[in-house]
Amino acid sequence: MTQRQLHLNLFVYPGGHHEAGWRYHGSDPDRVVDISYYQELARKAEAAKFDALFFADGPALADNIRYASRFRLEPLTTITALAAVTQRIGLIATASTTYSEPYNLARLFASVDHISNGRVGWNIVTTGAAQAAQNFGLDAHPDHGDRYGRAHEFLEVVTKLWDSWQDDALVIDPQTGIFADDDKIHEINHVGAHFRVRGPLNLSRSPQGRPVYVQAGSSEDGRHFAALHAEAIFTAHQNLRNAQDFYADIKARLRGIGRNPDHLKVLPGISPYIGSTTAEAEALHDEFNDLTQPAYSLGVLRRMTGLELSGHDLDGPFPRHLIAPDPDRAEASRFKLVLDIVDREKPTIRQLLHRIAGARGHWVTVGTPEKIADDIQTWFENGAADGFNVMPPWLHGGFDAFVDHVLPILRKRGLFRHDYQGQTLRDHFGLPRPDSLYATETKRSA
Repeated sequence: MTQRQLHLNLFVYPGGHHEAGWRYHGSDPDRVVDISYYQELARKAEAAKFDALFFADGPALADNIRYASRFRLEPLTTITALAAVTQRIGLIATASTTYSEPYNLARLFASVDHISNGRVGWNIVTTGAAQAAQNFGLDAHPDHGDRYGRAHEFLEVVTKLWDSWQDDALVIDPQTGIFADDDKIHEINHVGAHFRVRGPLNLSRSPQGRPVYVQAGSSEDGRHFAALHAEAIFTAHQNLRNAQDFYADIKARLRGIGRNPDHLKVLPGISPYIGSTTAEAEALHDEFNDLTQPAYSLGVLRRMTGLELSGHDLDGPFPRHLIAPDPDRAEASRFKLVLDIVDREKPTIRQLLHRIAGARGHWVTVGTPEKIADDIQTWFENGAADGFNVMPPWLHGGFDAFVDHVLPILRKRGLFRHDYQGQTLRDHFGLPRPDSLYATETKRSA
């Protein structure tokens, strides 16, 4: 029996995942809009046989640009440039269902899947940043439930569009003069609460059939959405037990609706601080935390919890009692994560700020390469993860340390590939290529 192996993505955050990563002496903050910076990372990650590169995004300028690297290149444009300099590694880009239109987005992703020969994934988000609304002519950000209602219909529409050409619709036969079999190209004629789309897509079906559906979010709505649609889910957990509970819940939801649990990969974020000794790794972690700026950190905490603490003693206990019940915020996964840290660890405000600074609430692990590999193996083999989104504290150095020192240990233990076995992102994730909905309907009626 073949040993189950990890899936590893490189989550590319321009200045690194520590909020002060851009200030670290090994970082390259002046290159955040230099495409060669990302092309170099893509080549390194492909040489290391990573499953994919993952790019987050939001359609608004983030707060506190004064203190941190908080902007980035548009991800679909970026992964197109990366497709040109790589051959096998997957490329996952974020796009919002709240602030996009299905037809345009379907065409963009299908185009990049063709350009990359089938290596694209779509990280599906509903957008949590309220300030995005006014960039799109709205007075207010839609509430949580409404955003997910639109997202479900959005997925229905783009799936129909990506399937609107059957795989054999493109004929290209100069002898007969037939370029395409238009009987196998279908109008979708979708009419719903949010969208009216005739179709078909003006592009043939892409190499993967559809991009891999990736989802990020752990609220109840997010879990339900993932169980119905996602093929990989990016999630944040601080400890093994919480990760196990989430993993078991997601897999049970898939079984409950008749989906194969192996067809959704659960990929928590992990931000490793690696040293040749424990003391060296801890000193590295402390060095990053010493670079944090409270004005920035308090803003991040305010967005997560709604609590303004700029006048409080940072070395005093976190004032848990000041967090008022808020039904809208209670659904937010990061809000729950912060409260879990506070309730479990009883930190000071500064200690909590440092916990969040490391990777915005994702799992931070500090130690030798062997310790980092042990942590990964423990989660992987004990029902907490199918793999990880690796979140280096700074770039490129934090990623280099992982590839040079942790990856060989994982390979020696038989936990990670030595080479790619397939060509597409679906191949890397062990996911089936879906039949066109219309091809399925044709088979049923035959």
